[in-house]
Amino acid sequence: FTQPITQLAQVSNMLQSTAAAAERVFEFLEEEEEEQTVENPAHLPNPQGAVEFSHVAFGYNPDKIIIHDFNCTVKPGQTVAIVGPTGAGKTTMVKLLMRFYDVNSGQILVDGTDIRRINRSELREMFGMVLQDTWLFKGTIMENIRYGRLDATDEEVIAAAKAAHAHRFIQTLPGGYQMELNEDASNVSQGQKQLLTIARAILADNKIMILDEATSSVDTRTEQQIQDAMNRLMEGRTSFVIAHRLSTIRDADMILVMKDGDIIEQGRHEELLVKNGFYAELYNSQFADAAAS
Repeated sequence: FTQPITQLAQVSNMLQSTAAAAERVFEFLEEEEEEQTVENPAHLPNPQGAVEFSHVAFGYNPDKIIIHDFNCTVKPGQTVAIVGPTGAGKTTMVKLLMRFYDVNSGQILVDGTDIRRINRSELREMFGMVLQDTWLFKGTIMENIRYGRLDATDEEVIAAAKAAHAHRFIQTLPGGYQMELNEDASNVSQGQKQLLTIARAILADNKIMILDEATSSVDTRTEQQIQDAMNRLMEGRTSFVIAHRLSTIRDADMILVMKDGDIIEQGRHEELLVKNGFYAELYNSQFADAAAS
């Protein structure tokens, strides 16, 4: 007796879900396409990795500027740690570097060239990324690492895996490098996904790296392997690290401290501790938590 009513309720729920999903799809389709090219573009065929922020001001809403007159010079090979509490806007700097958004005023320069003079596709090819969300695809492990550089030989792929401390676990898998990852790569662990992503970034050999440290969901041994692989990846490359680790923060050439979307302090670890400001407060609270655990 109640079955038709139950079925009607289920269909109603499905229709509501479909309508909500369709709304998001159409909203996406109505977005203006990103301008990929510029007139008389500048080319950097062999980028060195020098980055400069010159009087940068930015706000997602032009009426509400959140970064005010930011200046910073990063030399090739240096590491910049971006720190701050959750929701402080740490990914904003990444979005500006990659030109997902343009600055409201000022300039961001790579090797002395304003990034607005570089075609977006060419600019983004200069950057390698290892983020909290790993991007692995249906296909073999060999293919997934090779996405970093499609013309790489098998030997180069294996060398990158060794550098990322991924080679040993790959050899233990059925089929090794030819093992097929399923649709969502659920047949390897979270830590193994991270190592494969790092191997891909090492193979790509970009001069500028954007790294988001993420090891909270792995065991201590895997965490150490990921950290070692990250350190290997940063060698000789300009690196912007969304940092959660005391070791990364201490060793960085420069630390940008963010709060409420703005950069409120910058400098080296020791300098910022001496200032005894927000960074010192943040660091001391993390240090206390680390000591307690």
